Amino acid sequence: MFPRFIQVVQHLKNLERSILLSLFGHPPKELALAVSVNQQPKPTPKAFSIHDLIGDGFLLAVPKFRRTVEKRLNRKFGWPEYVWKPFVPKTNLKTCHECGHHHEQGRLCGNCYKKIGKETKEIQGEILKKLGSGPIEQDVIVLYEGETLPDQQKEFWKGKRIVEMKKERPQWFSKNLLQKSTQQPSKSTDVKPTDLA
Repeated sequence: MFPRFIQVVQHLKNLERSILLSLFGHPPKELALAVSVNQQPKPTPKAFSIHDLIGDGFLLAVPKFRRTVEKRLNRKFGWPEYVWKPFVPKTNLKTCHECGHHHEQGRLCGNCYKKIGKETKEIQGEILKKLGSGPIEQDVIVLYEGETLPDQQKEFWKGKRIVEMKKERPQWFSKNLLQKSTQQPSKSTDVKPTDLA
């Protein structure tokens, strides 16, 4: 019954519009037709539960096809021509001439590096005791017990600081390690992309 009522109302509106158009040439302000419809109350939404979302279960992202034996072995062991995962014995080991420990060819000896690092920390400690923790802009010369200043002109020693170590210089700790590089510092302010790395 309700849909027929809406159809009757639509037909009446169309008739009214056609009469007004034929008489006046344009529709005047429309007349409103008030209709009261009994609306049924909306059902109250029930509380949301995770059981409604999942139901009996939910699907995980599972593979559609089984991996082949070759792919499984490549993932496990790698590929010899690209990345080989099992350990391979090294053949590029050599013996250090100073201490006799083994190290890789083309790398520093780890044992000698530790010894030099320990001696360097002792030198840094003596410099910290004598000169403090402020910035040091002058050159620092480290002299071990029994060493004397080399013969140089007075201009060479101007502004330099001397730190004396209370022990003899180790035989493996060469004086050449303390000499400055022969390469002159660059005064250029331009930075090229090749010099960044």
